[in-house]
Amino acid sequence: MKKIFRTGLSIAVFSVAVISCSGPQKVTEQEVAQAAVSGTTTELVEQKQKEFEYLFVEALKQKMFGNGQKAVQLLSSCLEIDPNSSAAMFELANIHAANNDFTSASLLLEKAISINPENKWYRLLLAQIYQQTRKFSEAADIYTVLLKEEPENLEYLYMNAALLASAQRFDEAITAYNRMEKKTGISEQISVARQQIYVSTGKIDKAFEEINILIENNPGEAKYYGLLADLYQSQGDAENALKNYKKIQEMDPENGFVHFSLANYYLENGETEKSFEETKAGFNSSAVDMQTKLQLYMMLTANPAQSQLNTTQRNELIAILLENHPKESLVHTIHAEALLKENKLEEGREALLKAIAINPNDYMVWERIMYIDNDLQQWDKLYEHTGQIIELFPNQPQGYFFKAIACVQLEKFEETIELSEEGLDYVVENPQLEANFLMLKGEAVYKNGNKTEAYKIFDNAVEIDPENYLTLNNYAYYLSLDGIDLDKAERMSGKVVERFPDNSTYLDTHAWVLFKKGEYTLAKFYMDSAIKNGGEDNDTLLEHYGDILYKSGKKEEALKYWKKAAEYGGDSELLKRKIENQTYIEE
Repeated sequence: MKKIFRTGLSIAVFSVAVISCSGPQKVTEQEVAQAAVSGTTTELVEQKQKEFEYLFVEALKQKMFGNGQKAVQLLSSCLEIDPNSSAAMFELANIHAANNDFTSASLLLEKAISINPENKWYRLLLAQIYQQTRKFSEAADIYTVLLKEEPENLEYLYMNAALLASAQRFDEAITAYNRMEKKTGISEQISVARQQIYVSTGKIDKAFEEINILIENNPGEAKYYGLLADLYQSQGDAENALKNYKKIQEMDPENGFVHFSLANYYLENGETEKSFEETKAGFNSSAVDMQTKLQLYMMLTANPAQSQLNTTQRNELIAILLENHPKESLVHTIHAEALLKENKLEEGREALLKAIAINPNDYMVWERIMYIDNDLQQWDKLYEHTGQIIELFPNQPQGYFFKAIACVQLEKFEETIELSEEGLDYVVENPQLEANFLMLKGEAVYKNGNKTEAYKIFDNAVEIDPENYLTLNNYAYYLSLDGIDLDKAERMSGKVVERFPDNSTYLDTHAWVLFKKGEYTLAKFYMDSAIKNGGEDNDTLLEHYGDILYKSGKKEEALKYWKKAAEYGGDSELLKRKIENQTYIEE
């Protein structure tokens, strides 16, 4: 059952206004206060009476200013003075409801109603809370009570009918809708609601009857034929469904939405090519809003395993969206996602940059661009884009972090230190990110030649986040390069390899630590694994492998891997000397 609730009955307005068919009716704070005092505090001594009045009005004032907690305290004090103040209970319930504490709110309102059953505002708020907590039957009963007092109130009558339907009290709901129709005449809202009830209860003939009444009452309204077609389709009558979909096209050739109905019709009947053609027609229609098109696209592509679209068809729909809505940032974002799924990183980034050009304040898109820059290892691009991000979002630490990564790679070590320190100011309860900032700062300090200070920073990073594997790996590697604290380096790199046994970079670090300790056989074991797990084209790993092979007595193989390292980009003077002299040379 489709539930249509008018927006007028919101929690926020119950204490000051209630919308009815006759228009808004204001209830001032003074009136509520006076009613509370005159109705419930007559037996209080004069001093208590004045105290109650002061606290109550002050509570309303604090509530108006947005100080909900203070208002709760004041209203609670009111109830201590007069435990039977229904007005204080109502205001307190309002605040609890606004904070989604529906249990407390409903208990207060139920008590307020028992004290003052004539106050309709109490009942209206309680009905709203029952509705939000899916107590549809209880909410419907409240409107039944309200209708006894105001039988001509169409708002109450409609809500009563809709809630009865939601509570699956279908016969009562039909009666309520019939009663409403006698007052309003034939209406789409009532007929569609009854039609849905009849479908739910298996009374299909009556469901058809409701739609036909709408058509007879307004034969020029194309969407009613759509309702009829959908009902035929749901009952397996493909012939009559198609007949009515075609009727819509005859009546309203510009109706873009019918294409989606036809697409679904053809899909359910196994005609996938026709279904896709209708989908494209709907996407091309200027009568269909972009949001509807995007929602349908998301539905069609949400689950690739079950999607009826292949990659070519998906790209066709994206091309249509781009052609018809080139100035919509979300369209370019969708295009980017499709490209990234095909691992087209640079093209995907280009699409994201187009989205950002339209809407530069979308942080999530900027963050995606950062990750792509990093994955592509295009440090100039990362440096450029993170500069823009920091300018737009100065409180987001990720911008500083990724710019610091770019600075390390571009050997801008002083700027790395500055960015790390600045970024740390914006890290809140995120030890991993805090440790990563310290790791980058330590890298920069190390590269600047202050190794002692760098090791202190690395120690601090490991203390903050002992499971930060990137820091553990880099720290171990620098210790191995310097040939100090090798046992400590082995413990750290061993922990990393245990967690990531197939990562060639981490395997290389562990192998190099073992090499520095003179454990060549074990070092070769880990370096074999590093080469097999993606290190076969990495010049640093290939050179390390050559060094280990040489120390393991395999000098010819060592020379072979040094030469391979040179082929894959290794151009250090030390590597050239190893190849030329055919011997290992200590760094």
